[in-house]
Amino acid sequence: MTTKLILLGAGKIGDAILNLLSHTGDYDITVADRDPERLKYVAQANFPNTRIVQADLGDQAAVTCLIQGHQVTLSACPYFLTPVIAGAARAAHSHYFDLTEDVESTRIVKQLAEGADCAFVPQCGLAPGFISIVANDVASRFDSLRDVSMRVGALPTFPNNALKYNLTWSTDGLINEYCNPCEAIVDGELRETAALEEIEHFSLDGIDYEAFNTSGGLGTLCESLKGKVQNLNYKTVRYPGHRDIVKMLIRDLELGKLERRPILKDVLETSIPMTKQDVVLVFVSVVGTRNGRLEQESYAKKIYAQHVNGQLLSAIQLTTASGICTMVDLVVTGKLPQHGLVRQEQTRLTDFLSNRFGKYYAV
Repeated sequence: MTTKLILLGAGKIGDAILNLLSHTGDYDITVADRDPERLKYVAQANFPNTRIVQADLGDQAAVTCLIQGHQVTLSACPYFLTPVIAGAARAAHSHYFDLTEDVESTRIVKQLAEGADCAFVPQCGLAPGFISIVANDVASRFDSLRDVSMRVGALPTFPNNALKYNLTWSTDGLINEYCNPCEAIVDGELRETAALEEIEHFSLDGIDYEAFNTSGGLGTLCESLKGKVQNLNYKTVRYPGHRDIVKMLIRDLELGKLERRPILKDVLETSIPMTKQDVVLVFVSVVGTRNGRLEQESYAKKIYAQHVNGQLLSAIQLTTASGICTMVDLVVTGKLPQHGLVRQEQTRLTDFLSNRFGKYYAV
């Protein structure tokens, strides 16, 4: 028996989600977007078990009507539509999943999840998302925790501009990460820290990287590990030199101000090309005590772009889409709670990696 699922948003990540879900035969999919060009592409791609609907996704009443009759709702829309879509999913009694990294939007989702008769599973991507599952898994093998460090980067395989960067996902989400306050646990206390600060340098497989604070990557892990860890933080990984240029744009030229962010978006999308030749780097390091001894354990993985069902998916498309598709599978098959808020770190890493979508992280 197929599961009726609606995907709201047919952009770069929505395209990858369709690729993964539609070929299973287990999901009957409706795709909704306001952009006719995006829907035209979906129609031409001829994804199986899929139909398209053009709709205004900013109108909660209209979105509720769209969702009615679908057991699962996936949002691949910009963060500012999250409250509308999550509210509509609750009204339609549909399991809700999203990819947002936005802290404020996620707080609204948490409120909507209280007392809900369906599951609310926010932040189901790479970071937030998979990174929290890994960090929680590694941390669970210690008797007590001192430091949990989480590092993630989506990087071009062949950097050739001053930023050493190419656009690989939502520009709005990228700007959010670079501009908004970050969460961390410092000396046992939950704190807000500034984005783009606390830069560090490290090497992996002979390649030099830098990492610095960005917003949203921790998901709900701060709440889950509060009182259990001395220091917990998340940083985005880039090639050396990237942070200084971005900091100049956001701070010195004041393009990080809310009213000036559309200018920054235009600059980035006009000047920085997209690429599907990318690599996703996932790195977690945990320090704590086991059997009375101070020990460290790390998890490191690189995922590259690859062809899936005859379509080339960038590494960030593949990791983000497989993250949310895995969470959908785990809820639909009863391996995760069926109502209320479901945190990423409630997922067992073994369940995730053994899933037909999660396997792309294990390759």
